[in-house]
Amino acid sequence: MKKRRRSPFDIFGDDWSEIFGDDIYEMFERLRERMMSGEWEKPCVYGFSMTNRPGEEPEIREFGNIHPHADDVEVSERRPIVDVFESDDEVKVVAEMPGIEKDDIKLDTSETSLDISAKTRDREYSERVALPARVDSNSAKANYKNGVLEVTLKRVEPKEKKAPIKVE
Repeated sequence: MKKRRRSPFDIFGDDWSEIFGDDIYEMFERLRERMMSGEWEKPCVYGFSMTNRPGEEPEIREFGNIHPHADDVEVSERRPIVDVFESDDEVKVVAEMPGIEKDDIKLDTSETSLDISAKTRDREYSERVALPARVDSNSAKANYKNGVLEVTLKRVEPKEKKAPIKVE
């Protein structure tokens, strides 16, 4: 009887296959085999984050410098981990980009998107972030500290305020 190698997904219990299916296990197994074979000379990073807000569909975002379904993989460019927060007056974009200096960062913005890129000898990051509201491009303020970039943009139109209605 062949003993099955321990899966990193065993921590989720038997429900893992029921929730996500076997496809994700197979995808990670293919990635692991390619990384262990020495096929990729540069470090490989892949991950995803999941946000689940009440009343909304879960949002899954990928990050890293590889895509698990690609057969021909270029590993030079990474996608930073990005979070977008909005308030009544502004939109804030937070991106994790360790290993670079603030002078390496290039930002371009329009009313509806923010382009983030950075390049050093060892690392390259690139991401286009769709903004949840129209913003004033000239209002952008950026700060980079300890590998975390924060960009704050003023909304063109304030967020609509909702008023409760009493049902009689």
